[in-house]
Amino acid sequence: MARDPVCEMDVDEQQATSKRLTSRYRGQTYYFCCPSCKEHFDQDPDRYVGRQYEQH
Repeated sequence: MARDPVCEMDVDEQQATSKRLTSRYRGQTYYFCCPSCKEHFDQDPDRYVGRQYEQH
């Protein structure tokens, strides 16, 4: 499990990957629950990375 950095929901990494709901930023992969959260993150990743829980 990973945590969506935008809404902080738990996200299944395999499901997010298969739905292309991931982003790479500064060498780290981030997983999202929906396209909207991914879009928000992609527009301003620094806004969310600071409060991000450690990814697996």
